[in-house]
Amino acid sequence: MHEVLDQILEAGSQEEARTRLDDLKERLEEKASSALRALEDGFYEATAVLALPEKYRKRLLWANMLERFIQEIRRREKVIRIFPNMDSAHRLVGALCAETHEEWSTGRRYLTMDEYFEWRTDRSVEDALDEETSLNGEATAQSATVPA
Repeated sequence: MHEVLDQILEAGSQEEARTRLDDLKERLEEKASSALRALEDGFYEATAVLALPEKYRKRLLWANMLERFIQEIRRREKVIRIFPNMDSAHRLVGALCAETHEEWSTGRRYLTMDEYFEWRTDRSVEDALDEETSLNGEATAQSATVPA
């Protein structure tokens, strides 16, 4: 199953990923029908990163930063072992979140967002033109939406 997901997520676009999923459906239906249904139900959410510029895909596709953050929470939690109440656990996690935010904000940049904002502005103009064209009765291709 891991290989199949890698094939789908290594696609160049959501359309190509959908084509790859359609090609692999028979193989998946036999071995993992429930996983196939889950993937089809959340396909556009799972492949949303493919709608972004190439530069951002690799870093956003995998959750290494988040996994490392969770490991750090667990490491510090093991030192304390027993929290007197839930509020103290929330304070620890909140302090770690604030510390990590500070490091990510002032430290070495993992991603530079200037190019992304420029790309998003260009996409908004293209989408507006597509919408205007479709209102005039001409057919247009639907593009994937990227959250602001």
